[in-house]
Order: sequence, then C-alpha cells, then structure tokens
Amino acid sequence: MGELIVNELPKWIVVSLWLIINVAIFLATFFSYQSSAEYFYLRLIVGNALCVARASAACLNFNCLLVLLPVCRNFVGFIKGACVRCHRVRRQFDRQITYHKYTAYMICLQTAIHISAHCFDFERMITAYDNPDKSIQAVSNLPTTPNGTWVNPVRNPSTDATREAVSTVSGVSGIIITLCLILILSSSAETIRQWYFELFWYMHHLFIIFFIGLGIHGIQQIIHKQTNISSHNPENCYKKFDQWDSIKECPIPQFSGSPPQSWIWILIPVIIFIIERIVRFVRSFQKVVITKVVKHPSNVYELQMQKKGFYAEPGQYVFLHCPSISQLEWHPFTLTSAPGEDHISVHIRRAGDWTEELAKKCHVDEEEFQEAWKLPKIAIDGPYGTATEDFFRFDIAVLIASGIGVTPFASVLRYISHKYSNKRNELQLKNVHLYWVCPSTSSFEWLQDLLISLEMQMAQIGKADFLTHNIYLTSGWDFDQAKNIFLHDNSERDVVTGLQQKTHYGRPQWNKVFSDLANAHKGMKIGVFFCGSKELSTKLHRHCNENSSESTGTRFYYNKENF
Repeated sequence: MGELIVNELPKWIVVSLWLIINVAIFLATFFSYQSSAEYFYLRLIVGNALCVARASAACLNFNCLLVLLPVCRNFVGFIKGACVRCHRVRRQFDRQITYHKYTAYMICLQTAIHISAHCFDFERMITAYDNPDKSIQAVSNLPTTPNGTWVNPVRNPSTDATREAVSTVSGVSGIIITLCLILILSSSAETIRQWYFELFWYMHHLFIIFFIGLGIHGIQQIIHKQTNISSHNPENCYKKFDQWDSIKECPIPQFSGSPPQSWIWILIPVIIFIIERIVRFVRSFQKVVITKVVKHPSNVYELQMQKKGFYAEPGQYVFLHCPSISQLEWHPFTLTSAPGEDHISVHIRRAGDWTEELAKKCHVDEEEFQEAWKLPKIAIDGPYGTATEDFFRFDIAVLIASGIGVTPFASVLRYISHKYSNKRNELQLKNVHLYWVCPSTSSFEWLQDLLISLEMQMAQIGKADFLTHNIYLTSGWDFDQAKNIFLHDNSERDVVTGLQQKTHYGRPQWNKVFSDLANAHKGMKIGVFFCGSKELSTKLHRHCNENSSESTGTRFYYNKENF
C-alpha cells in the first residue's frame, strides 16, 4: 500500500503559486494602464493612482473568482473524487477552508488598496479644475455630450470627495460591499465561530449582497478611455489644448466608458454556488427520522437517525438543519456511525444557543423514552469528505484528538471493527494508534464500550497489537481517586476506563510520542490525523516534519479536520 502515497505537495508551494499569480496580475494590469494611450488623459489628471486602482481591482476579480469555490462542498467533493490517483493534488482539497481564508484575506488587502487609490483619484479629479497645468484644466472642462465625451467624472468642481462618492453607483456599491466585507471578516474570529455560530453564519451570508454589489460596481462606467487615438495622439496633442479642433492632427478627444469586468469573473463560481444550493435544497426534503436520543456525560448527546439511501465513508461529516429552531441555519457535525450500520449517528456537544435548543427539543434531559412523533423534524445535507477518510491509504494511522474532537475517529474505529468482523477484510493498515486528550473521566465514557469491544475483537483474531489507544486525563480526579488508581496500578485492566491499556495522567510529551512512532515504524508512511485546537495542531504539524527522515524512509503526513 505504501507505493500509493507519494510525497506531499507542501501547502507553501500552493500558497506561493497563488501569491505569484496575484503579483503577476497586479503588475501586468498596472503597467498596462500606465502605458496605454487610451488612458493618457485620465492618467494626466490622477497620475498612477489610476493604475493602482485598476491593478487592485483585477486582483479582487481573481480572488472573488476563487473565494466561493472552496465552500462549494459538492463541487470540491466531485473534483477530489476525480483525483483519486493524484494524491498530491487530492490532499490539497482537505485544506479548502484554509485556502478560503487566505483568499478572503487577499480580498481585504486589495480592497484597502483599491479604496485608497480611489480616494487619491477623486481628490485629484476635484482639484483638476484649478490645477496650474492648463492642459489638465482643459481636458477636465470637456463638455458633457450624449455620447459621454468627457474624461473627468466629477462634473461639479465645487463638490467634495464624499458627496461625489455617494452620488455614483460605483461609490454607493463600493461603500456597501466594503461594509459587508468588514462585517464578514470581523464575525469570522475563532471565538465567535465557536461560541456564537449563529452570528458567524448570518454575517457570512452578507456575501450575497457583496457579490451583487461587486457585479454592478462598474455599471455606470465612470472610468473613461479615449476612443479616437488614431486621429488624436494624446502625447502630441495634450500641450496643444488651445488648438483642439482647430488643427487637423488634434481634433477634440473623444471618450467612452470602460465596460464592467467583475461580473465576468464571478459568473461561473456564482453559477456553481447556485447549483450547489439547489442540490442542498433538494436534499433537505428527503425524510430523516430520529430513532434514538442518548445523553452522554460532559454535555454531550447522541442523535441516531435513519435516512433512505444514505451512505457515508468513515470520518465524513454532515450538516444538520432543524426548521423548528431556524429556517436558515445548518450546522456541521462529524458522523460517529460507520458504513454498514443501520443508522446514522452524530455526537453533539452543548455549546451555543442552537445545540442547546436542539437538546431541549429532543428531550435530552428527560429520562423516559420519547416517541418519534414528539421529536423535531431534522434535515441532513451531506455527507462531505474530510482528510480522515483517507486513513486507510497509509501503512500506519495515528489518530489524535482533544475532547469532543474524537468524534470523527469514532466512525473510523467502528469501520475497522466492521471490517475485522468480516472474514474478507481488505484493510491494508498495519497499525492504528489513538491518542485522546480528555479533560475529565466522564469525557470518554461514551466511547469506552467501543474501545473495549475492539480490544476483545483484536485479541480474538490474534491482532492485539493492531490497535493501541492512549488516553490522557488532564484533570477531573481528586486525591482519593489518585490513591485508588495507584493501588490498582498492577491490575489487568485500567481502574478508570476498564481497558487493558492504562490511562495516562497529564498531557502527552509529543516529542517523545513522535520519536517512538518513528523508531517503531521505520520506512513506513504514517498518516497523522488530528481534530482539535489550532495551537496543538501547529505543534503536531511541526513534530511530523521534524520526525520525517529521508535516510530511513519514514514519512509523516499531517492531516487536520476542517469543516
């Protein structure tokens, strides 16, 4: 199986290529406008601010083309599926949210540049009527005619920049889309997304107004270019402004608006996004029945559901929608059920208004059995792929989770259990290592039965070493519990979990963990899959790089859950 995994295409190569394309677009557009005779008179008035504004606009168009595509999950899944043999490319789609964020940051940067350049533009257009250079005054005072023969869009020299900005379609739409961008960006902070997901969700849907505003931003065509260059060479005639239309080689310069370009760039991604939404909308009408609600410790509850024709790979996730809570909101949850089971299950932590309200409607805190008709109507969109679904492509799989982040790996473990219960097991994995950092003893109770079952199953088929699980308890025990643990340290099973492999207390020493993995699996391809905090993700990624060795052939491949 090892030969299927080739060296990973580093993220920095993809990001560098994207940055180079942005720089190339900016410079190419800048110098194109700087050298174009069509915009000579407009440059005469505003200088290189025109070139900067148009260059940043070109970069904005390019990045607005890209920003929607990573969140079109069905589209990404289709492309990822088509790249089943192109592993270097395929793995990049697991970083879709990261690339979406980078593109959004670039949009913010180019927007700031674009606004700054236009501030200079308008100020110079207003002062052009009093400019000491008489040629600038002359070209600014060209009369307005039905065919739009003017180059300075500021027709009233006594106005100010603010009033001029709000009197044009470009100005109003620019202000609106900038405000949308500020709200979208400010509500995308990790804290807000985690604890006020509804705010994040609603603010993000301002992108609809953003794209409408972007599409009509240039519809007024206030950026004018010269149309009679063949008969009026601006470089030869601009100093002869007092002889315009008097001499044959310098007729009055004629101008017309530049047609808008943004809608061309965003048309295809918008169409793809609309198709994506239609697919999701159709899925939302497929019947879903909640068959069981289970309350677990640590503010976690489990929903078991059934949906006709539903199939998911291990580690995938779905979006849940409860119309009685909100007609618009969809929330992502990792599937904890495995292919082959007769139900779909998700484990949900009560964190935020939506998950708390869903718990109430599902009567989580009520002990008696609830009839199906008493439970709320649920819609499911998905499943969608994550990095975890590729775990079987590696020689060794290392699953690392913190807290509720273990949910995608529950599906993986159940999948392994089903595969090994079938004599025709096709898994090529040699070993699976699970590392789970838990805040308290109650955190892992809901997964305890599955781990015990797997231990027994692997022992029965002579593969007791196939699965190793290392549970790290970071808090939640007192002196009496610690004393009891110490007294039973030599017991066959762990006194806390009931598992054969003992619980660790405190946090893992990751440098030692990765060093031991590298020594134990020399020359193998080791897939590391993580679901948890960003801070720990950065540390684990660094350990993967540090412990990969070309001399021994040991290679760690880091994968983080993003949804």
